Amino acid sequence: MSKVLILSGHPDLDASLANRIILSDLADERGIAPEIRRLDRLYPDYRIDVAAEQTALVAADVIVWQFPFYWYALPALFKKWVDDVLVFGFAHGVGGDKLHGKTLVLSFTTGAPEAAYAHGQPMNHTVEEFLPPLRQTAALCGLKLADPVHSHGMMFIPGVTSDAQRAEVEARAHNHAARLIATLQPLI
Repeated sequence: MSKVLILSGHPDLDASLANRIILSDLADERGIAPEIRRLDRLYPDYRIDVAAEQTALVAADVIVWQFPFYWYALPALFKKWVDDVLVFGFAHGVGGDKLHGKTLVLSFTTGAPEAAYAHGQPMNHTVEEFLPPLRQTAALCGLKLADPVHSHGMMFIPGVTSDAQRAEVEARAHNHAARLIATLQPLI
């Protein structure tokens, strides 16, 4: 069985309803047995233990980046992780073949509804049109990129979001987890 590594890039996972549910469902799924690394708990000071992160990556066969889509990109902590960990000589360049052949799955949530990600709408682009930097990161590192798993309308604000809206977000998060599990199963 392949080893699955999930990197949780939410800067405050305890405050996230959707990302917390997705990770909980994955942790409970028999047959996947992922290692989940919560960057918010490991590095609240943004001081990444590069050696530990590179060791975890080398040991994995399938890598999942789970994160909220912040301003059309990775959250700052996750971006810092990429900058510090996926360095020349490890992930790319001369001798940088440590990730070659591993599979990367991008799994992310957006606060905005799906309809907002279209030409002429608030985001003015589709989600796919925002992904080239992440796709190129995978390509440069020799990672095989699986189809991304993403869900929209995951905004939950305590005291503002109604109980009905919370239930909808929860249902979408469980659905997201089920789709991510279905994506992972043939890879492991």
